[in-house]
Amino acid sequence: MIETLKTLCNLSGVSSREEQVRDYIRRRVEPHADSVRTDSLGNLIVFKRGAKSAGSRLMLCAHMDEVGLMVKSVTEEGYLKFGCVGGIDRRVLLGKRVTVGERGLPGVIGLKAIHLTTQEERKKVPKLTDLYIDIGAKGKAEAEALVELGDVCTFVSDTVEFGSGMLKAKAIDDRVGCAVLVKLLEEPLPMDCTFVFTVMEEVGTRGAFGAAFSVTPEVALVLEGTTAADLPALEPERQVCWAGKGPVLSWMDGGTIYDRELFELLRRLAEENGLPWQMKHYLSGGTDGKAIQRTKAGVRVAGISAAVRYLHAPSSVCSISDAEQMLTLARLFVQAIAER
Repeated sequence: MIETLKTLCNLSGVSSREEQVRDYIRRRVEPHADSVRTDSLGNLIVFKRGAKSAGSRLMLCAHMDEVGLMVKSVTEEGYLKFGCVGGIDRRVLLGKRVTVGERGLPGVIGLKAIHLTTQEERKKVPKLTDLYIDIGAKGKAEAEALVELGDVCTFVSDTVEFGSGMLKAKAIDDRVGCAVLVKLLEEPLPMDCTFVFTVMEEVGTRGAFGAAFSVTPEVALVLEGTTAADLPALEPERQVCWAGKGPVLSWMDGGTIYDRELFELLRRLAEENGLPWQMKHYLSGGTDGKAIQRTKAGVRVAGISAAVRYLHAPSSVCSISDAEQMLTLARLFVQAIAER
């Protein structure tokens, strides 16, 4: 499980350019699947038969995309001006390494040196328009020969195990969900399942709506990464959830009120099988569940997440045991749905 997660985190998959992630997942799951297709939006939809025939009753979903940057213009000096793809705190951008475009061109996010700033400037978070990507070009012509407007930029971040069972990487949100689905697909299933690896979740759950409309499930389980804020500077009631305290069971977020019966099923399965679990203490964010739930006549949606520190930053952190327990709980959920 952890090696699959590491591999997935190292791939580039900024929203709308998920090809690397999709191609890797496709290679991994094709030998175990009954059908694999990519829809017009780029979602990877995988069907696998199980011991019990159930058609498309159950859909399991995780998104392939990650936050990143997109080139908007090139200055006369050869620097790249950019916009954010997905929700990124601009305070974390300065000095970070990126790769630009399909060539994987190396670059560094820059800003005017601190020695040249005023005291007033130092008190403020730099505007996005003040930042640029330095690719080492001598001028505009050289930069334009290497970069196209609209090229996406991916953060460069080493994937490292550290501390007491923690993992540091980019894009843990939501490669952790993708890793869970890949591992489930490689196992015998108690019932037919449709696995959906969605695109463009970070820019408005765009892929999930089309995928759910196509699959038309009765029940959907969304596997995600969610905001951990277990930081000393925050009051306990605002710390959301805690890395290392087990999978987060979703009951409500910024876009969805999850199916109460399915929430209780997940809670019961966790408790009966000795798995730690937690709920959010502060509501934030959203998932593909928002789009899936509102598809056609409606879909019953449940969610399991891993608590991820520094979400949407070039380096995020999760607990390895949380990720492994997500897989165990998802496996138990599929078995429980099959027995109904």
